[in-house]
Amino acid sequence: MRALILLWVLAGLTGTAAAQRPNILVIFSDDHAYQAISAYGSPFMHTPNIDRIAAGGAIFTNAFVTNSLCSPSRATLLTGKYSHINGRTVNGGKPFDVHQEVFTRLLGAVGYQTAWIGKWHLQTLPGDALGYSKILVDQGHYYNPDFISGNGDTARIHGYVTDIISELTFDWLDHRDTSRPFCLIVGEKAPHREWLPDIRDLGAFDSVTFPVPPNFDDQYFGRVAAAQQDMTVEHTMLLANDLKIHPERSSYNEYTRLDSAQRAAFFGYYAGVTREYERGGFDLTAWKYQRYMRDYLATTLSLDRNIGRLLDYLDSTGLSRNTIVIYASDQGFYLGEHGWFDKRWIYEESMRTPLLMRYPGVIAPGTRVSSLVANIDFAPTLLSVAGVRPPADMQGQTLLPLAAFHRDAVYYHYYEYPQPHHVSPHFGVRTARYKLVRFYGPADNWELYDLASDPHEMHNLYGLPAYAGVTASLRKRLQELIRQYKDADAGKILHQSSLR
Repeated sequence: MRALILLWVLAGLTGTAAAQRPNILVIFSDDHAYQAISAYGSPFMHTPNIDRIAAGGAIFTNAFVTNSLCSPSRATLLTGKYSHINGRTVNGGKPFDVHQEVFTRLLGAVGYQTAWIGKWHLQTLPGDALGYSKILVDQGHYYNPDFISGNGDTARIHGYVTDIISELTFDWLDHRDTSRPFCLIVGEKAPHREWLPDIRDLGAFDSVTFPVPPNFDDQYFGRVAAAQQDMTVEHTMLLANDLKIHPERSSYNEYTRLDSAQRAAFFGYYAGVTREYERGGFDLTAWKYQRYMRDYLATTLSLDRNIGRLLDYLDSTGLSRNTIVIYASDQGFYLGEHGWFDKRWIYEESMRTPLLMRYPGVIAPGTRVSSLVANIDFAPTLLSVAGVRPPADMQGQTLLPLAAFHRDAVYYHYYEYPQPHHVSPHFGVRTARYKLVRFYGPADNWELYDLASDPHEMHNLYGLPAYAGVTASLRKRLQELIRQYKDADAGKILHQSSLR
């Protein structure tokens, strides 16, 4: 069977592509909000190295995920398929099936060296899906983390996780077979909760007071599911675990990994934060938001710094000339919008993800792409640039050439309930202007948003007579997408809705 797959892949490899196949570097971060990237106009911080990718290539302003959750997004990256097809609908449950068709195995079959270094988070070893792997155990740790090699050996490496991932990446690149092209995925842990900065970045934003989002005090009128969630800065964010107030009382075991010097610096800094909290005299929710932002953004400093190191390595070795560089996050993240942190929702800050691509000689520097893009498109794009015809059952489409790419709508389906965060399961469609959502389970209702007049998604228009025509059109498009992507469960729910 594997031989037949190899013959099929080779048949799709053109002679030109085989002679000039580019290297591929995908930098895939965890929970990095596009609002925290200066190339996207962030009001919070400057990310000069991520911005280098945008300046040298393209920034996608309407890139979306199909299920805003960490592990499912990684499964979609590998397979080019929706969660209900690749089997990874939630973070937990049974491990991801690495024996199914993934783009890295197809690239390996045509001579690419394939590797994944850093956060993998699929509850299984990659096996022959990759030629090389050095991955974090599950979520991984920020300080002195453990890594598993391809043969299952585990070793603890001293240092800060983002720096270590870069060093492991450089080591692999230094020792690769230079006669073959490579496809390397660098899986960053940052800036995932609990937002633990590099020791050198502690307090980097303490002098900054961040503007509060205009809908931070959202009361969720007309939005049943939003009113039922448990992911607010005010009520859900934990003092010890998240904000490091008396971190020694935290239920996390991160701090037991610190060496004496790291421990002195870490506990010394957060002792000052704890004293500030205990002095009081402020609005607690507002204070929690500022502390959250300071730690979250301090954690991204190392991320951007190390992306700069990776780009400098490509420049110094001459690899930049023939290497595609892609930066993306596994989904978006809330930085106080609607009063929230975390992700999960079909709403913009969660569904939208940063996506930047540099492809010398193909994508002109400074390109801005406003087309609707989905993360199911990543795998077929990477196959096509290597000269490999994407399999017919991959559900995405190649983004290149950019001028020929078009999608009128993105289909979304989120599953994980009730924990964590009590976000009701839902599916929906996002077009250039509108968003129609069907919540099911505990929140059994519809929502409709006009993103042109209501970009913050505060006013549910579903059921208003003035939007009857728009609603009917969107429901029809949603039904078409459900059929196209073979989401039988959503189809049943939609059919039951039509019977009411």
